[in-house]
Amino acid sequence: MRSGAGLLLALGVAGVLLLRFLVLLPRRARRALPAEGKAVLITGCDKGFGHALAKCLHAKGFTVFAGCLLMEENGDGARELKNMKSDRMKVLQMDVCSDQEVAQAADFVKRTLKDPEEGLWGLVNNAGISTFGEVEFASLDNYKTVAEVNLWGTVRVTKAFLPLIRRAKGRVVNITSMLGRMVSPSRSCYCISKFGVAAFSDCLRQEMYRWGVHVILIEPSNFVAATGILTAAGIDRQAEALWSGATDTVREDYGSEYFTRHVAMMKSFVNSGLKDMSLVLNDITEALTSPCPKNRYNPMETYWWVRLQVMTHLPTAIADWLYIPGATL
Repeated sequence: MRSGAGLLLALGVAGVLLLRFLVLLPRRARRALPAEGKAVLITGCDKGFGHALAKCLHAKGFTVFAGCLLMEENGDGARELKNMKSDRMKVLQMDVCSDQEVAQAADFVKRTLKDPEEGLWGLVNNAGISTFGEVEFASLDNYKTVAEVNLWGTVRVTKAFLPLIRRAKGRVVNITSMLGRMVSPSRSCYCISKFGVAAFSDCLRQEMYRWGVHVILIEPSNFVAATGILTAAGIDRQAEALWSGATDTVREDYGSEYFTRHVAMMKSFVNSGLKDMSLVLNDITEALTSPCPKNRYNPMETYWWVRLQVMTHLPTAIADWLYIPGATL
């Protein structure tokens, strides 16, 4: 962030910190809804948020349907959940990009619920992937691949399970990101997908009021170190594809030295961010159990919360000048 922003920045930060304080003031405690007898489907339970959430909700008494991409390949995450040998932990194969697997999962959940007519209490759309690459390096296939999982996977799964959620007057919880409301250089593939999920969720929320269904967004900050959604080896593979796929003009104009520095920066990002997922898990749990859940939860450090407010509320030119190298007023 640039220095010397002066009084304007000081007043702006003071204002958003005051807002943050007011938001966090203790509210009248309301008894959480009971977990017993309620079932929740979670996608992307092989690792990261999904895997941890499956165990967390199970411990609280929920029946958990844990969708895993690698269950049929005996993946580590799926195997660990199955080894719990609990009647309330149902592990199922689910590639959110596959119409067939999503339909089979919906059929399995409906057949397994004790009373299908009472529906499914919660759906947590967590499955996601990430990538990097500036616009001139990222191929159309990069954009399509990320969107197929993060955006269309969320739409596909939601449409399949929404009738069961409506019957229960339950909850749809979609995991987006702070990058679903503000952007960052070299992350356009990811940002587009998460902005799309946010728009989808907002539309669905308005449509579901008449059914008594809550649609909730969880917008975490940087938890890369905790989730492993990006790895050094993965960045090396992506970088090789980006460079080899770029045109001669792009490679010449940007230069290999710039590209190498950019890749090194992304690799340093792998071990950054919060390592404790409890902020995210607590917010998802509240979204599923609060009698009056918020429409949006922001599990993030104060720095990122302030930056999110600046990027989404200040004039664009000022916000970019504060945070983005090369931006001018």
